Amino acid sequence: MHSMLRGKHFITDQEWTREELEMVFDTADELKRDFALGRPHRYLPDKTLFMIFFDNSTRTRNSFEAGMTQLGGHAHDLTPDKLQISHGENAKDTASVLSRYGHGIAVRHCAYKEGNQYIRELAKYSRVPILNMQCDIYHPCQVLADLMTIRERFGKNTRGLKLTVAWTSAPNYVRPLSVPQSLIMLMPRFGIDVTLAAPKEFALMPETVATARANAEEAGVKFEIVDDMAEGFQNADIVIPKSWGPLTFTTNKAEGIDLIKKYPGWKCDSRMMSHAKKSAIYMHPLPADRNFEVTDEVIDGPQSVVYDEAENRLHVQKALMALTMGGRG
Repeated sequence: MHSMLRGKHFITDQEWTREELEMVFDTADELKRDFALGRPHRYLPDKTLFMIFFDNSTRTRNSFEAGMTQLGGHAHDLTPDKLQISHGENAKDTASVLSRYGHGIAVRHCAYKEGNQYIRELAKYSRVPILNMQCDIYHPCQVLADLMTIRERFGKNTRGLKLTVAWTSAPNYVRPLSVPQSLIMLMPRFGIDVTLAAPKEFALMPETVATARANAEEAGVKFEIVDDMAEGFQNADIVIPKSWGPLTFTTNKAEGIDLIKKYPGWKCDSRMMSHAKKSAIYMHPLPADRNFEVTDEVIDGPQSVVYDEAENRLHVQKALMALTMGGRG
C-alpha cells in the first residue's frame, strides 16, 4: 500500500481507496498501542490544526484536540462567532488565510444542504488538508472508528458479517443523515452485508443509497432496505440503531418532530436485540437518547461496545492527522 497521503483532503472516505484506508487503520492500531503503553508519538511537533465548529460537539472536539496535543501539535477550538464568518466572510477568504497560518483545517457543519458545500469550498482554496468532522452528508471519522471497532471484535477479515443500520425514535431534535449514510457506503467496501431499516419517511439521500448499492455490487456483498426494525435485526452480527431526521421528506422541524413521534416502537431494547445473533454487538456514535433510542439494559449491557467505539475516534483521527498533516508527500 502507498503512504503518500500528506496534503490529501478527507471529506468522505468514499474518495479514499481501500489501500489508503488500510494505511489509516494500520496507523491507528499502532497509535492505540503507543497510547496504551505511554510511548511518545509526537509526529506533528509545532503543527497547528484549526477546528471550526458550526455545531456542538463532545467526542469530536475533544478527540481531535486531545489527539493533536498527543501528536505534539496544537488545535484551535473555533466557532463562527470567534471568526469573521459571523460577519459574512466567505469560505475562500477563511481557507486562504488559515491555511497560511497552520497545517490543517477541520470543520463540523451539519446544516442540511449547506455543510458539505461549505467544506468543499474551503477545500477548493486551502493549501492544507481539510478534514470533515461531520457535515450534512458524511461523518467519515465516525465510521472509520466504527469499522476499527468491528475489526477489533471480529478480526480484519470482515467478509460475511451482517451489519444493520436502523432508524430509532428520538423526538428531542432532528439529527443529521450523515452517520447512516456514511455507514451504508463504507461497510460494503470491506465485505460486510448491510441492511438499512427505517420507516419510509426517513429515507436517506438517493445518491448515497445509489453509492451504497454500487459499492456492495462491486464487493460482491448484500445491501438491502427494509421498513421493519425486527426484520432488519434478524441474524445481525452488528447493530447500529440511531435516530436521524426525515430530511429528504420534509425540512420543517415541527413536522419532523411529529414524524419521529409517530414511531415510538422503533427502539433498541432486549426484545429487539433478541432478533440479532447472541454474539452480536450493539454500537452507537453517541450521544444516545436513552429510553427513546435505546434502553439502559442494552447500552450498558454486555453486548454494548459504545465506549470502545468512542475511544477509537481518538485513534483513527490521530492517524488521519499524522498522515495528512505530516508524513511524506
